[in-house]
Amino acid sequence: MGERVTVVGIGADGWDGLSAQARRAVDDAEVLIGSPRQLDLVPESAADRIPWPSPLVPALPGLFAAQDGRRVCVLASGDPMFHGIGVTLVRVLGADRVRVIAHPSSASLACARLGWALHETPVVSLVTAPVTTLVPALADGRRLLVLSRDRHTPNGVAELLRDNGFGDTEVTVLEQLGGALESVASGTAAEWTRSPGDALNLIALHCRRSPGTVRRTRIPGLPDDTFDSDGQLTKQEVRTLTLSALAPEPGELLWDVGGGSGSIAIEWMRTDPTCRAVGFERDATRRDRIVANATRLGVPTLDVRGAAPESLAGAPTPDAVFLGGGVTAPGVFEACWAALPAGGRIVVNAVTAESESLLLRWHAEHGGRLRKFQTYRGEALGGFTAWRPHLPVAQWIATKTRSETEENPS
Repeated sequence: MGERVTVVGIGADGWDGLSAQARRAVDDAEVLIGSPRQLDLVPESAADRIPWPSPLVPALPGLFAAQDGRRVCVLASGDPMFHGIGVTLVRVLGADRVRVIAHPSSASLACARLGWALHETPVVSLVTAPVTTLVPALADGRRLLVLSRDRHTPNGVAELLRDNGFGDTEVTVLEQLGGALESVASGTAAEWTRSPGDALNLIALHCRRSPGTVRRTRIPGLPDDTFDSDGQLTKQEVRTLTLSALAPEPGELLWDVGGGSGSIAIEWMRTDPTCRAVGFERDATRRDRIVANATRLGVPTLDVRGAAPESLAGAPTPDAVFLGGGVTAPGVFEACWAALPAGGRIVVNAVTAESESLLLRWHAEHGGRLRKFQTYRGEALGGFTAWRPHLPVAQWIATKTRSETEENPS
């Protein structure tokens, strides 16, 4: 094991804001690594100064291997373990090789300025993510902090708020928090015309939904017209029951096989920012539509691939599988079942007699639960209201046991 790497958090107040412990770590270093801005915040010394390479992550193992045996100090913005380089270094080098000396994070400083409770204020990072990632977090009356990528992020956030019915949201941009050049600017998203300011900024939002705006919460069951579709869409009521059966937990990965419009995968990912999904769809136009739907609804990292079973190979191991299209296609179910680990869940929906017969067979072979439901919607009939039935849906829900995994290792 090489020398431990010390990661020192530093704020916009620079050297003056560092503790005695942090200053000693910088003074004792033989090598200082950080962004040019961070390196300029500490006094000159005999230490070698190395700016971060680009691209960053692939270069890290070689960078630190080249400094093995030397005292290395990394400069990081604020709290290195809060959306910072400290998290990456622990992942690359291991926790035993990383010592962190934290500074107040930008979120802590912002809440102190605003009088907000830090533990009640969610934080969304747009440092490396598209601005649409913010969409699932929007809710009337909610307070949010947004970590900016650059000086243009506040304008992008204001535009997104207007486009999603949150134009009345109060937007506060805090720049150079804790430094001599600290500044604060506020206004509503609807009237936001401020020119781009400092690149080191954080955005505080007090969300206000405009009257008449459709509610799009994280609870599964978004209205059908939320999704662009050619008709291949799991309808709202069935989608709600299906997501309930899939039972997503934070960090889990779903395979959505026969994606159609991507509604199941998208709603799975919206339940928690750490939920992931891979969608499989044979039709190229539908794949493009899934990507567009996912981006607009705030889950742009949805991975969309080609037809099953061919495209299943190489996909990350799923925690759950939804089979809504291609139920009767040869080999699709078998490949999905084989890919599931012990404890993995599968939910299969069927609307035809042929696909329903397969559900009965798979239930007999693997157990689980069967259910069937039909929904009706009230629609106009002349001057009256009539109940219009949708196609009945049969559903099979099963969990793969450890014994089945051992009998049929993938």
